[in-house]
Amino acid sequence: MTTISTVAQLDEMITRPCERVKETLRRCPGRITVLGAGGKMGFHLCRMLQRALDELGRKDQLLAVSRFSSVGAEQPFQQAGIATHTADLSQGPQVRSIPTTPFVFFLAGVKFGTADNPELLTKMNSEMPKLIAGHFSDSAIVAMSTGCVYSFADQSSGGSRETDPTDPPGEYAQSCLDRETAFVNGSLSHHTKCCLIRLNYSIDLRYGVLLDIAQHVWENRPVNIETGYVNVIWQGDAIKQIIQAATLTESPPQVINVTGSEILSVRDIATGFGKRLDRVPKFSGLESPNCWLSSNAKACEMFGQPSTSIEQMMDWTSDWISTGGPTLNKPTHFQNRDGNY
Repeated sequence: MTTISTVAQLDEMITRPCERVKETLRRCPGRITVLGAGGKMGFHLCRMLQRALDELGRKDQLLAVSRFSSVGAEQPFQQAGIATHTADLSQGPQVRSIPTTPFVFFLAGVKFGTADNPELLTKMNSEMPKLIAGHFSDSAIVAMSTGCVYSFADQSSGGSRETDPTDPPGEYAQSCLDRETAFVNGSLSHHTKCCLIRLNYSIDLRYGVLLDIAQHVWENRPVNIETGYVNVIWQGDAIKQIIQAATLTESPPQVINVTGSEILSVRDIATGFGKRLDRVPKFSGLESPNCWLSSNAKACEMFGQPSTSIEQMMDWTSDWISTGGPTLNKPTHFQNRDGNY
């Protein structure tokens, strides 16, 4: 079994491009911009793109854009040979300072700390995407969204499909739908080709649903099972699919769920971690069969099955926790069922 014991090994594993990623970039000539590159997925997406571009002999083709507000935030990108551009994407003049490119990946937005700040949600998840859609109207845009735009689905249903109605509970989830609407309207107004990626939930050993559950088990804290079921996908698999979506942009936008192929019981996940970590899990709450769940059937038709199994992710997560691996200290709050964060 492959082991991951350092952040450098984790980054290398997650950002290793497959042949499908390289074939996608062969079909996507021209420069690429990643907006919101400073977020949790941004560096890994940029690095996989850069590694694939390097293997194809394409230099100076990628630009990572973020506020880069913390000291040294640009360094990992620059050390990986990725050009950076500092900009606040909520400010029109700064957005207009970004060079336009044929292909754009949009990862920006806010979630946590917004329950009592609806103005911030409106600014960052509704108004800001309108600026982006306008400035990059001639680009092909892959824009990140979330499975939270759906209403709850019963675990026996197989999860929400892309054609299902959107009826998100809570202000945050509604703002995510507003973000999608900004790109839909921009696409319809300017014939911009776009693909909306509804993701849930991406797994990196330093954060994610599996880490949240495993930490509770490891520390003998009760695992809340009110959200009784989840989807998860290894971050490397998610990023491969997101990159491949660059060839699937359309006007009006196409929607693709990116997630794992299994609907997983939170109780079973905790029990599995208990066996791996030599703990007896504790639980709180009563399981609800209705949760945010998505079907990835469409993605599997286009990209194939995710290659990393839940067992492998749980093995890696258990080893990471038991050996003191670093975390980002950013719980997902996946247990939250009211859509407010």
